[in-house]
Amino acid sequence: MGIIIILDQASKILTRAFTYEGQSIPILQSVFGDTFRFTHLQNPGAAFSISLSNPVVNRIFFIAASVFAVAFIIYLLFRAIHRLQVWAFGLILGGAIGNLIDRILIGTVTDFVDVDIPDMLGMTRFPVFNVADSAIFIGMVLLIIDIIFLKDERQQQPLSIEEEDSISKQGVIDE
Repeated sequence: MGIIIILDQASKILTRAFTYEGQSIPILQSVFGDTFRFTHLQNPGAAFSISLSNPVVNRIFFIAASVFAVAFIIYLLFRAIHRLQVWAFGLILGGAIGNLIDRILIGTVTDFVDVDIPDMLGMTRFPVFNVADSAIFIGMVLLIIDIIFLKDERQQQPLSIEEEDSISKQGVIDE
C-alpha cells in the first residue's frame, strides 16, 4: 500500500511539474507509433471521467465516497483470510488513498497514462489513467481470482475452537 501511494504521488507530482494540462507526448513513437502516450489530464470525476454537474458537489461527493471506500477496504483487510487477499486489499487501498490525496489537495485527480486500443465499445483510445487506477484494477483482478479459484481452499480451512467443541459435544451425545 505504501509503495503504491509513493509511486502514485511521485508520478503525479512529476506530471504536474514537467507538463502542462492537455499536453500529450508520444512514447517511443518510432517503435510503437501512436499506441502509447504520456497525456496530462486533470479528472474531476471518477473512472472514465464520470462526474456530477456542480464542481463543488462533485468534489465533496467523491471525497466522501473515497473516505467511505478506504474505511470499508480497511475493514475487509482485517478480515482477510490469506495472503492474496492482503495483497489485493493493499493494492486497492493504496490506489484509493493515492487518488483521495489528489482530490483533497488539488480538487482533481491527475491522469497521464494514455494507451490506444483496438476499436472496442466505440472507443478509439482507452481512458487516460494513473498508477493508483492501475493498482485498484490489479487488486480487483486478484480478488476475482481469489473468488473463482480459491473458493475450495476456504471451505477446507481448519475449524475454529467453538466449531470443534460443538462437534465433539454432539459426538458425545450421539454415542
